[in-house]
Amino acid sequence: MGLKVISSAEEFLNLLRSFQDEESSNSCAYEEDIQISKLRGDTVSAVNMYCANQTVFVCEKTVPKISDPEDEEMTETSNCAGDDDSDDGAKVPLTDLGPQPLPVTKARQLLSWYTLAQNAGGSALDNTPALHPLWVRCDMSDPAGTTWFGAETVCLGNKVTGVKLFSVTCKGSTVDKRSLITLEDLKQEHKKRHHQTSTGIKGSARFNLFGSTVVENTTIESQSSVTADFKWSHVESILEIPPLSSTATLNIKIASGDMRSPMFEIYRELEFLQTLADGLKTGETEWMEPLESMSAVNLTKAYLKELHKSPQTLRDHAAKTAETTKLNPETDTAIFNSFLERGDLDFVEQLWVRMRKSITSYQDIGDCLKLVTEALRLGDIKPWIHRDSSSSLSKLILQSYHQQIDHVSLTGVTPVNMLLEMGLDKMRKDYINYLIGEQLTTLNHLCYYLSTEVDLQEQVTRLRKLHHLLEIIVTCSTFLGLPYDRLFLLTQSCLQHYKTSPYDEEHEFKLQIKPALISHFYQKEHPIMWGVEVSSGHGPREVRTSYQLSERPLVDHVIFETDYPNETVNGDSEDPAFFSAMVCCSLVNFA
Repeated sequence: MGLKVISSAEEFLNLLRSFQDEESSNSCAYEEDIQISKLRGDTVSAVNMYCANQTVFVCEKTVPKISDPEDEEMTETSNCAGDDDSDDGAKVPLTDLGPQPLPVTKARQLLSWYTLAQNAGGSALDNTPALHPLWVRCDMSDPAGTTWFGAETVCLGNKVTGVKLFSVTCKGSTVDKRSLITLEDLKQEHKKRHHQTSTGIKGSARFNLFGSTVVENTTIESQSSVTADFKWSHVESILEIPPLSSTATLNIKIASGDMRSPMFEIYRELEFLQTLADGLKTGETEWMEPLESMSAVNLTKAYLKELHKSPQTLRDHAAKTAETTKLNPETDTAIFNSFLERGDLDFVEQLWVRMRKSITSYQDIGDCLKLVTEALRLGDIKPWIHRDSSSSLSKLILQSYHQQIDHVSLTGVTPVNMLLEMGLDKMRKDYINYLIGEQLTTLNHLCYYLSTEVDLQEQVTRLRKLHHLLEIIVTCSTFLGLPYDRLFLLTQSCLQHYKTSPYDEEHEFKLQIKPALISHFYQKEHPIMWGVEVSSGHGPREVRTSYQLSERPLVDHVIFETDYPNETVNGDSEDPAFFSAMVCCSLVNFA
């Protein structure tokens, strides 16, 4: 019997070792119904508590994807109708059941093999390097309700000297705080496994500061979120409010296009710019609904006529327009737009504003630009432009000052390229005006985003990055009221990130902050996660017992039977329902 166990451990070890060394694969099969994956610890909630920065093995039950009965019925009907393409008709969409757990008894067996395989004193297992931590999804079939088992090696130098074993037990949501474990009970639970006299205790909590909201019992979902993570020592009670002495970190994930954002109108302007860029790339364009009732051509004609007849300079006209906007804000958005509304819009920028609100076809773009170039050629207008303007139309205007204008064939994609250049020029100046005006950065730090040496598609991508940065800054300024020094630091972090990283609205930016700056947000709210941890020992031999309460279950492979909702939003409930999870750790020393 002992030889069989050792043989099974050896087989399991060889599989894990081979899988660990194989960089090209992230999953493999074991026996008939077990799948092993290589994942980052921070991608699995329960594992994240102990192996956040490590690659881990995750074992779970292999479950084939199943087809939807309704889709099967539709397919059969389609085949009966005599569809010649029988192969395509037989393809039924498959439903992914998600991760599935293994029986607790099987999970225990896998952990025992893993532990034996790591024991340098075991027969034929000497001097094997340490494996990644192993975590196994469990089906809660034991009395304790175990949802995970885990194991991690303890090393002294290159030698494995022991293994830490973890168990995660969970309970369904409850609003009854009396059913929650007390701090003293948690300490006693820790002492059952570890007999050190000296223990430490730490608290952690996460609060939702910005994101989904509830209006009249209806949840308004948002792709944006700002949460605050707190960590502190000297916990005195379960669910206590984080003290002002805590360390706090904001987790900021902002999606562009949120209608609540003061940046929404500027986002629509950027979307029109992106529409032009996509049209150049694909040859097809879905034009946005025009914001002006007058056609683009008539708007352009009226603008040229106004410039021809008006005795005042274009600079004076732009300043007057900006001042009117500031004195007559109709909405909160207009108030913020006044920060970006420059009093020095030149001719090309004002033409862009009119065209982007009224263009509905490529023909519109060509016709409008023909009117402008003809007016320049005839000397009907002498428009003012910024000295650093880089668009093709700006260059034609500079030439018109000397009555020498190059011939431009406004056919093919040329008009679209010209309009795209106009928009890029204008919006870059808008963003520069705000960022530098608020002293959040300098031109030197913006060189990457302002470069015109790259092609137009890349220029649009970099402008989107700059817009996303501004969405983040404005959200933290407008909704959270963060002070200048935090906004400055966040700006530098975002600028640095996007210089080397692709555009990604899912990226979560981190910002250290003093709890006092956001105390009015979280001190009267319910946390979305609250945890406490009792620890003893030091270094690799440190052991911890953790207890966590959360709005959502800590595990995604078990369905909990509960009378309470799986989540609340922004503490809307008087008595929030919390799911609970306890993580216990045992240290096994090898002889």
